[in-house]
Amino acid sequence: MSKLIILTAPSGAGKTTIARHLLAVFPELAFSVSATTRARRAHEVDGEDYHFMEVAKFRQLAADGAFVEWEEVYEDQCYGTLRSEIERLWAAGKHVVFDVDVKGAMNLKKQYPDRTLTIFVKPPSREILLERLRQRQTETETSLQKRMAKADAELKYENNFDVILINANLEDALQQASAIVQNFIYGSPHHSRH
Repeated sequence: MSKLIILTAPSGAGKTTIARHLLAVFPELAFSVSATTRARRAHEVDGEDYHFMEVAKFRQLAADGAFVEWEEVYEDQCYGTLRSEIERLWAAGKHVVFDVDVKGAMNLKKQYPDRTLTIFVKPPSREILLERLRQRQTETETSLQKRMAKADAELKYENNFDVILINANLEDALQQASAIVQNFIYGSPHHSRH
């Protein structure tokens, strides 16, 4: 049975890096590309990083029930998981990896409770998270404050997750994530698949 592995974290905690690592280590995993109405960043590819779409199209798909989960994170900035995306990956025999926010993770777990592992990636401290976001140099002071307010709210949900993974040292976090996923998919951490 194909499974779902959901990574969630405050922005800047390292979930995308961890997701990429898992996809590189486990060929049987595939990434669920979310849909979003936010603007595409320079390095992003439509259909690989996100399915970028206009707000009106996104709202129409939501009304039609095309999303397993979706939400409006900031005004007119929506994110969602298309049901067709999960079905396409399952049809290809893959376990699906998600990089979504807290509410998205909770909603996905509700839809597929028996085949889902939720991992909350946690920064070692609020100060380090703020520093990581500043180092990205993609944020204005206003958007930084917005992200930190959202992070504060998200950190309150950590106990709703199956696993809390503290990302203090990236190498350690990547190794722990691999072991957690290995165990979830195969039930045994003993025979690594590198």
